[in-house]
Amino acid sequence: MKRVGRIYRELLVILAIVVGISGLTACSADNAGKSAAQSVDANALTLEEIIERAKEEGEVNSVGMPDTWANWVETWADLKELYGLEHTDTDMSSAEEIAKFEAEKDNATADIGDVGISFGPIAEEKGVTLPYKTSYWDEIPDWAKDDDGDWIVGYQGTIAVLTNKELVANPPKTWNDLKNGDYKIAIGDVQRATQAQMSILAAAIAHGGDEHNIRPGIEFFAEIAKQGRLSLNDPSVQMLESGEVEVALLWDFNALGYADQIHREQFEIGILEEGSVVSGYATIINKYAKHPHAAMLTREFILSDKGQINLAKGYARPIRDSVKLPDEVAAKMIPPEQYKNAKPVGDNKAWEETAKQLPQLWQEEVLVHVR
Repeated sequence: MKRVGRIYRELLVILAIVVGISGLTACSADNAGKSAAQSVDANALTLEEIIERAKEEGEVNSVGMPDTWANWVETWADLKELYGLEHTDTDMSSAEEIAKFEAEKDNATADIGDVGISFGPIAEEKGVTLPYKTSYWDEIPDWAKDDDGDWIVGYQGTIAVLTNKELVANPPKTWNDLKNGDYKIAIGDVQRATQAQMSILAAAIAHGGDEHNIRPGIEFFAEIAKQGRLSLNDPSVQMLESGEVEVALLWDFNALGYADQIHREQFEIGILEEGSVVSGYATIINKYAKHPHAAMLTREFILSDKGQINLAKGYARPIRDSVKLPDEVAAKMIPPEQYKNAKPVGDNKAWEETAKQLPQLWQEEVLVHVR
């Protein structure tokens, strides 16, 4: 009887061990199903370690970084040539990118995305970003990065004025010129387009306002509308080519790119003297990425001299001031001295709230005067 009891106890111990092992196996399986990125402390790795692991991963999948935008095509080609990384992209808006990271946490299809700077803090708050500062951290302006590297601006844009010289004899160089001209001014759909909303902020900054106080910008365009000079045309490349836009406010990289697609000599492009707004696009690395090291290496390369020059070839101004552009690339850009009074958004959360109010303000105080 004692022997039977002992055997019974031994069987219970064996059963407990088996169950324990099964439990550990199940936990391991669960962990294996999670993204590799969730266990990565990116900022603790050396660049050599990142490169080695990125090569092992062999691919990087992006969102919102298509070949035709900001000359991303050369960056993807360089990453393939230098590190053997295959690449795919799905183009989408900043909000859609963040939603995708969040929705696919159990089976991520995206490793890295490019979002408007105001969406960087949103992605961080939602907990979908993997912090990585890169070796260029100290060269990135404070306004263009999160404290831990959850988002980092790769290139910047400034609201510029584009003038069709075949339609306007005296292209504006100041906001005062713009106010006193005899031509129509197009800024696009303020109720939907970030570029158009930033044009109002640029006007506000030039007249003493900022992201907290958009009133000077609204008042400026209300006056333009009262004069019958506010054009509701979208300043797209198609509208510019058809000659339906005399003067337009656009991101500098869009203005330069559109002009080159049509005929550069037909247009004058510059930053209005009193001031403008600087913003940028930031990379976010997916916390749930299947290829986290490839995503880190991609961000690293984007901020390298070669990566910054690639972006400048697509008319996007580098975020690192120390990068020397080749003469042929620099010649296509707006001269640096014109940016002296352009200011970045100092408080992205304040701007986010202001931007929500803009559609109603625009409708009630500007569009009511359009004729």
